[in-house]
Amino acid sequence: MKDIPGSPPDEWLELAVEVDVEAVEPVSELFARYGYNEGVVIEEPFTQEGDGDNLRLDTTRPITVRTYLATADLQPAVLATMREALWHLGHLRSVGPLKLTSRREEDWANAWKAHFHVHRIGEHVVVRAPWHKYEPNGGDDVVVELDPGMAFGTGLHPSTKLCMVGLEREIELGDRVLDVGTGSGILAIAAVKLGAGKVDALDIEPVAVRSAVENAERNGVANRVTIALGSVGEDHPDVGTYDLVLANIIARILIELAPGIAAAVAPAGRLVLSGIIETREAAVLAAYQELGLALVARGQIEDWIGITMKRDSKPSERA
Repeated sequence: MKDIPGSPPDEWLELAVEVDVEAVEPVSELFARYGYNEGVVIEEPFTQEGDGDNLRLDTTRPITVRTYLATADLQPAVLATMREALWHLGHLRSVGPLKLTSRREEDWANAWKAHFHVHRIGEHVVVRAPWHKYEPNGGDDVVVELDPGMAFGTGLHPSTKLCMVGLEREIELGDRVLDVGTGSGILAIAAVKLGAGKVDALDIEPVAVRSAVENAERNGVANRVTIALGSVGEDHPDVGTYDLVLANIIARILIELAPGIAAAVAPAGRLVLSGIIETREAAVLAAYQELGLALVARGQIEDWIGITMKRDSKPSERA
């Protein structure tokens, strides 16, 4: 079937080559000359810690340069010209062999969906994508329909599972809940379906806020979940206090936000923290213990830790 005039092609040829930093500019210029809409992707290698923090450029590894040609418009002479140009550049700089890969438009759009099945998180919560069917096995199942889009939070990551386990264990009927760093809104939506009276959800990324709003509407809980762009701390003094606070964020941010997150926990309230790589557990725990919270539970999946804390006493009970 021919492409509709003005629409992107359905089939592509991906061209990729590994180069050193000095060859990035000339190879990019070559690829832009022949690539679709002059598009070029420069993929620099990075190193990072186990929780994704401290991202740094890795200068010891080659850089990958990519472009795409519409298969329907592909001319053998173009490939021959590009190969010859790369051969000449390779005599001046470090340029690896040209790699060709066939791609289809729907492959990019749907590839990740093949790995997002119906899955159970914790004891009661079941997450399903809109393109999957699921019939609850019993009356205790809580089903969250989720399309995360570009936001973090499908329930597949150990940190999300750990936070959901803590949520299931700590939630009480009618609780006022705060979800800091809501991502796709998965925890906020589950909190409502598990019995929370009202949930406030915050994220500093606009794409996450949009995703969470859409998912709340999809699950029919938009009237009980308030999702906003923001965070906690000195720049956000009007957050208030909550019976249960959830925060599934990397350890460094949990420590930075500790005063604001801890301040949001009401007297005798509970706090569930996740996103903690094992090597940072002690530092996170210390940050919150110094703010009057006590450890009551701990969970671990692989190298990831989830902890539940509680206000050590009500203000009236303090000495």
